[in-house]
Amino acid sequence: MSEWIEVGSIEDIPRQGARIVATAFGDIALFRTVDDRLFALRDRCPHRGGPLSQGIVHGARVTCPLHGWVIELASGAAVAPDLGQTACFPVRVEGGRVWLGWNRPGLET
Repeated sequence: MSEWIEVGSIEDIPRQGARIVATAFGDIALFRTVDDRLFALRDRCPHRGGPLSQGIVHGARVTCPLHGWVIELASGAAVAPDLGQTACFPVRVEGGRVWLGWNRPGLET
């Protein structure tokens, strides 16, 4: 079960971009697609730990800026032929405010 924490406004996250939420367990990147869908992933590429928040958002994917791995925003999984996954978290918008699901399995990984 998740506890929800408010992390800001949807307008704080640029379309096709990201915003960082710093936590005691590491940074979480909130991504916003061109059609205003939101996703939350641990801000570490499964390949070499690159900052996904600095990558290029395209469709529902982000490309890591270090080595070009493509990561699915909905699952945190690397796109084939690459293998690996980063933690993903639930996110929702209510009245223009963004809420992040907390205490999720995988948070500590």
